[in-house]
Formats: sequence, C-alpha cells, structure tokens
Amino acid sequence: MRPGTGLFPEALERLITQFAALPGVGTKSAQRMAFRVLDYTPERAEAFANAITDAKALIRRCGVCQNLTDGETCSVCASERRDRGLICVVADIRDLYAIERARNYGGVYHVLHGVISPMRRIAAEDIAIAPLVERVKAGGVTEVILALNPDTEGEATAMYISRLLTPLGVKVTRLATGLPAGGNVEFADDATIFRALQERILIYPYT
Repeated sequence: MRPGTGLFPEALERLITQFAALPGVGTKSAQRMAFRVLDYTPERAEAFANAITDAKALIRRCGVCQNLTDGETCSVCASERRDRGLICVVADIRDLYAIERARNYGGVYHVLHGVISPMRRIAAEDIAIAPLVERVKAGGVTEVILALNPDTEGEATAMYISRLLTPLGVKVTRLATGLPAGGNVEFADDATIFRALQERILIYPYT
C-alpha cells in the first residue's frame, strides 16, 4: 500500500510520505522507518526532530571552499596542516568525503555543487565556478586538481574550468588512471582514489 492511501492514521501517513520522498527509499522501507520512529521515547523522538531542524538551520556553505559547515569556514579550510596552494575541485560534497577517506590528500577543496549540463539547464553561472576563479586570482595557488566524474558533463566542466584557470598561471590537472570512463568519484574505493590522485595529469585546454 502506498503512502497517502488512508490505510494508516493521517499523522503516520505524513511521516511515511516524508521518508518515502528520500532518495533510494521505497514505500516499504519508509513504513519500517516510520514505525521505528513510533517506538521512540518522546525524548528520543524530539532529539530526532531537532537534529533535522538544527541541520537545516545551522548548516551552510563554507565561505572559502563551499564545503558544508556550521561556522564561517569548514574544518578543512580552518586546518593549519593543509596545503592551501593545492585545491582539489569536486562536483559534490560526497566526492570530497570519498577523497578524504583515501587519506593521502593534504590540500584544500572547492565544491562546485554541480556540473555544467545543458540537458538539465545547468550553466556555468549556476555552480560555484566564479568563487574558484576568485580564489586562484587572489594568489598562492600553485595547482588545481579537477576531481570530476569522467563522464560527458564532468569532462565538459573540467575543460571549461581549465580554460579559465590556465591563463592565470596555475597548473591545472585532473585525476588520471583508476577512474573508469562513466564512473563516479563517490563510489570509487580508497585504493582507486589513491592511484588516481597519484597519477593525475596536466590538462591542456582547447585553443
């Protein structure tokens, strides 16, 4: 039975509908999660609800790299141990976390929050490319690694960024072997990301 059919009390129907709206959650899974919440004590249910509202209210984009943070800057940008001359550009927050799990990258990041996609009507102005260019223009950056998915949209975005950054005198590289064409950074294992970072290659923009 699908959410909204009137099988359950209205409040429970609404809860199931909200869970079912999450990516990858089917109706049966949503029902199981909703019934699980009903088993919570009032204190735990309140803590669960507060975690959602607090995350929505407090989480914002880092003023430097566009990562998620509950302060002005994220923990990566705030770290004194990071090499600020090396910026790894990712399309999505989950890609950043995947690279961090490999534990062999010591630079900082820049999160685009998307890629250029004419099919989805996403232009360069719709993602965080301009702040990246401003970071490079500010000086101190020696290399930008484009850790974008090796699919059509990722390739197009990488070439667009490389054309903007190369004239600024910064080395622009991208992940090399280890990531198959059409694959996703997010789902790559640690060894694959390690090899891809170690064997990154220089990008030569079209002229």
